[in-house]
Amino acid sequence: MTSKQDQFSGTQEVREAHRFDEARLEDWMNANVEGFSGPLTVAQFKGGQSNPTYKLTTPAKTYVMRRKPPGKLLKSAHAVDREYKVITALGAQQFPAPRTYGLCQDEAVIGTWFYIMDMADGRIFWDTTFPEVDTAERHLYFDAMNRTLADLHNFEPDRIGLGDFGKKENYLARQISRWGGQYQADEEAGHFEEMDRLCEWLPANLPDEGPARVVHGDYRADNMVFHPTEPRVIAVLDWELSTLGDPLADFTYHAMMYRMPPEETAGLVGRDLAAVNIPTEEEYVTAYCERTGRSTVPNVDFYMAYNMFRLCAIIHGIKGRHIRGTASSKHAAAMSERVEPLGRLAWEQAKKAGA
Repeated sequence: MTSKQDQFSGTQEVREAHRFDEARLEDWMNANVEGFSGPLTVAQFKGGQSNPTYKLTTPAKTYVMRRKPPGKLLKSAHAVDREYKVITALGAQQFPAPRTYGLCQDEAVIGTWFYIMDMADGRIFWDTTFPEVDTAERHLYFDAMNRTLADLHNFEPDRIGLGDFGKKENYLARQISRWGGQYQADEEAGHFEEMDRLCEWLPANLPDEGPARVVHGDYRADNMVFHPTEPRVIAVLDWELSTLGDPLADFTYHAMMYRMPPEETAGLVGRDLAAVNIPTEEEYVTAYCERTGRSTVPNVDFYMAYNMFRLCAIIHGIKGRHIRGTASSKHAAAMSERVEPLGRLAWEQAKKAGA
């Protein structure tokens, strides 16, 4: 069986649906990217379910381009302009974010909005158990992920130029409304009982939220680049879902790996964590709390239900795009099969929280 590392790592020829006029892009980069010099060679990264992502190679330097996908898009989705803004602001704070070079909102160039950033030279791990890493060092990679997310949540948005990056109140209510609404609106992808129940139960059982912070929205091992040899995060990627909101929702999305089976994004359920030198959920939560000045993460079962519901809605959207022929990844069909099992798992978490 092909591993996720093999499936999603590296590049491929640009997919037919995502091709564009490369000469026009090169002209734009000549005019707008400091230090750019062609000729330009374009390949498409295998990963990237939502926004098509490209490797742009020149004789002297390698860049990455993220763009909106072509075709009919859901409202507020694929916000590459927001990605560009948050990466640029965080990079100025020495947070591990790629250097940005320019944002293009002129659809006449390649057909959709896009931005250009540095190519981070390092390792991406698609399996949460880090099988490529020596067992003795695995806990250090988990510690690096934990520390980097805590660092993000310790920034006060107003102090780093992101005070207007989103609303600061009622994050959970707005997120549940957004993703529930997108799920309900996409009739082509189908509806099912557990998600319908969650659309009703979650907004009726919201916990209190603390001060808003920058939230990544999709923080997991395969959305970061590690140093080529060290257990250190050098770049956090894929900021499409970032905004201001509840940092505990963001952290528990990341910690959701402890509640997911191996077939679901390389979850850790059923793994012998001690044998593979991975911290337990309790140890991981404690480390985050110590780094962010908290005593605990309350309402953790609600947060897990919410995050699985949200992830299910996202994958439901991928299923809809696959049906309409606009999905960014050739793996969209396999992703679509996860929708109902993930919705059932989300409802199980809700029952733990009292549903």
